[in-house]
Amino acid sequence: QVQLVESGGGLVQPGGSLRLSCQTSGNIFNIYGMAWYRQAPGKQRELVASISSAGTTMYADSVKGRFTISQDNAKRAVYLQMNSLKPEDTAVYYCNALLQVTKYRPNENAWGQGTQVIVSA
Repeated sequence: QVQLVESGGGLVQPGGSLRLSCQTSGNIFNIYGMAWYRQAPGKQRELVASISSAGTTMYADSVKGRFTISQDNAKRAVYLQMNSLKPEDTAVYYCNALLQVTKYRPNENAWGQGTQVIVSA
């Protein structure tokens, strides 16, 4: 069974930094891309950043220049470096992966359980 486990969330002051990590485990044939989403209280889940297996990245306008997504293909892990954090970045951050469990199965989306980020003085 595929699992995605996030870590690195916490409480940080405005202007501070955090680094989120997401580690996959289980039988995985291939990962086509990974991403970070977030969901603030009372709001819909939104895409924060994504990275393809080839390393192509995409960012939401609200985090461009402040957040950096990276991956370790050998470890099948993805990271999110968050700098210059703002109170509006407060949310539960979820890791997502588009993957194939076996070459005979279609692609599927896998999600982590989420990690809380709180930006507050």
